[in-house]
Amino acid sequence: MNTQPLVPLWSPTASGINKTHMKKFMDFCGRADDNYQQFWQWSVENIEEFWDRFWDYSDIIGAKGSVVLDQPDKMLGGQFFTAGSVNYAENLLRHRNDRVAIIFRDEKGQERTLSFNQLYDQVSLWAQAFKAQGVQKGDRVAAYMPNMPETIIACLAAASLGVVFSSASPDFGVQGIIDRFGQIEPKILITADGYYYGGKTLNCLDKVKEAQGQIKGLEKTIVVPFVGEEQDLSDMSDTILIDEALDGYSPQEIDFATLNFNHPLFIMFSSGTTGVPKCIVHGHGGTLIQHMKEHQLHCDMQEGDPMFYFTTCGWMMWNWLITGLASGAPLLLYDGNPMYPDENALWEFTSKHKAKMFGTSAKYIDALKKAEVAPKENFDLGHLKILTSTGSPLVHESFDYIYDAIKPDVHLASIYGGTDIISASFGIGNPVSPVWRGEIQGPALATAVDIFDSSGASVDHNGGAGELVCTKPIPSMPIGFWNDPDAKRYHQAYFARYDNVWHHGDWVEKTAHGGLIVHGRSDATLNPGGVRIGTSEIYRQVEKIPDVMESIAVGQDWDGDVRVILFVKLQEREMLSESLIHDIKSRIRDGASPRHVPTHVIQVTDIPRTKSGKITELAVRDVIHGREVKNKEALANPEALDLYKDLAILQQTKNNAVAGMKKPHNGALKITR
Repeated sequence: MNTQPLVPLWSPTASGINKTHMKKFMDFCGRADDNYQQFWQWSVENIEEFWDRFWDYSDIIGAKGSVVLDQPDKMLGGQFFTAGSVNYAENLLRHRNDRVAIIFRDEKGQERTLSFNQLYDQVSLWAQAFKAQGVQKGDRVAAYMPNMPETIIACLAAASLGVVFSSASPDFGVQGIIDRFGQIEPKILITADGYYYGGKTLNCLDKVKEAQGQIKGLEKTIVVPFVGEEQDLSDMSDTILIDEALDGYSPQEIDFATLNFNHPLFIMFSSGTTGVPKCIVHGHGGTLIQHMKEHQLHCDMQEGDPMFYFTTCGWMMWNWLITGLASGAPLLLYDGNPMYPDENALWEFTSKHKAKMFGTSAKYIDALKKAEVAPKENFDLGHLKILTSTGSPLVHESFDYIYDAIKPDVHLASIYGGTDIISASFGIGNPVSPVWRGEIQGPALATAVDIFDSSGASVDHNGGAGELVCTKPIPSMPIGFWNDPDAKRYHQAYFARYDNVWHHGDWVEKTAHGGLIVHGRSDATLNPGGVRIGTSEIYRQVEKIPDVMESIAVGQDWDGDVRVILFVKLQEREMLSESLIHDIKSRIRDGASPRHVPTHVIQVTDIPRTKSGKITELAVRDVIHGREVKNKEALANPEALDLYKDLAILQQTKNNAVAGMKKPHNGALKITR
């Protein structure tokens, strides 16, 4: 149970509330006197009216049709606006003017800017080129690209034609490319020649060349120069440079395909750490309307407000970010190591361009805190109104750090959702309610979130913890999985646990304020002595210790029970000692509970993580039990798993005091790669 201070960390002013989209939409719905909790309750009880009204409020281009929600009583089968039509690209390209649409910076500090008119013209050229290559509605285009303007252009060109788009970041290896794109059989593959990371120039084409022959249906590969090195494409199959693909075309009015609201837009991929990634299909309308709701109502993005999220094209936050164009928000794109050449890289960029939103991962915030970086001392952040964090739970101390070292009056929104719903609607901020230390402000509007116990009963909403579920349809639920015609895999992924209820697989607590605290994945929670505890409770205590950079906790099956094993990555040149182990265990015992205290504390030089920066507890648990990790290609640093193999101390019944491993490495911190 979380003990809260008597006052929130941030509260909106009355005048500020009145200027927000949220307040204006409350008025639009005839709910002018509601607070957020009351408005949320109304929205989940009146889902069809909510979405019908939000379509009108946000002025979506398209046709609603006569049905807002077909089969509203079915989670698997309930679909929105089934008689409606919409084109995602048409809505993102609606602003035809010379205002800035995209500002891009690479790791070397080089910048490029595109206006909305220039973006429209580029999409027109690419759409014509795709047509010339024989791409038709329903075909797939895949992108193996950095987070650069051409990736957005390719996406919108595909969407304008009704072509399904999928992307992966260029740090994936050959098998990672095949595991993803090999399943969806793209007709065209877009790739950069290379990318920059941590001061290095890394090649993409060698990997693409090896993967090409193993991607069924691939007819053409288009190379976008980025690192600027001379490239020989003669030994690559059906491969051309983008300039050649666009040669002979001039900008024209785009003939946007008229598409059903649920026509496929994106194929997203699960992390794939337990097998070949699932191919999750999201539709034009559901993605658009959900993102616009979150941007406008929950983040209060107004037309002209610059919007930044640090992400790669392999994370759903990239898709979430680019939809900001539909609300007229200029996008700030950054590609590279966020800590290169130093910890101020992202702050210098976003401060220069007056970002209203700064979005990042919880691990990045923790890294800044460990490095004792204070952006408010070096940059003008007067323009910054909302800071969003996702990817993993934001610990209480990171809330303190943000208000102490970044900005004391910023709206901090810890947000929570995922690739599965291509949004943050399970937990998000709102600009009309206070921010309490350690809490997500609450579920998004029209998202019927609840907390269930194992029997499917709703748990106590004042400090009770359990499985996060959603009990009513939301527009951004998948329209299905690729190559899953009978929806068996889709059902197994989300609906096998509770009948007609979305089970997300996270262990979550609902607070007295109506907020949420995410304790970790349900399948990664620990169960010593039959008591279920979340790993985030351990991390929060351990990572208060200055010598500890990061940690990962797993349960080891032992003597008919489960014991907690804690691995710690320490600051450079620090070694684990008896006194440090004592400090770690004492912090956990005092700050969490005796049941959270690990049997062993073991020093490692690296912690395995996915390419979106999430630590992989399940992979480590498999390794220490001698089980094969099924898809190492999904990890950013699969070599780290070797550090956890065949550890003698984990075979001993006696609790050795110190289990040091190799001397900590001197490599640069990798946040998201």
